[in-house]
Amino acid sequence: METPNSRNDKIALYDKLVALHPDVVRKGDTMPYTSLNGNMYSYFTKDDYLALKLPAQKREEFILKYDTGLVFQYGIVQKEYVQVPNSLLQKTEELKTWFFDSYDYATTLKPKPSAKGKKKE
Repeated sequence: METPNSRNDKIALYDKLVALHPDVVRKGDTMPYTSLNGNMYSYFTKDDYLALKLPAQKREEFILKYDTGLVFQYGIVQKEYVQVPNSLLQKTEELKTWFFDSYDYATTLKPKPSAKGKKKE
């Protein structure tokens, strides 16, 4: 299989991955993402690659196995996010394990308050 080139092809693969988990809903239009209790744990970057939030041990394992690194976005290194190589993005079954690990990690994080629920006084 060829490595996906267009943003739309890559997002379609991301959507296919997200659809494998019964409790996950993909959000966002221009920047697709998944979140749980206000904690984003996967997103498709403006630079056209998938970022996954993983716990420390899984993060190190992922970086070594796929020869990739941490995500650099918005002028900072996002220390909990790994950059998913495009070659792995098309291997849905292989990537599924990591995506599920990312979801499981999100379930351990402290819920963040919703911005929509805040009222001005």
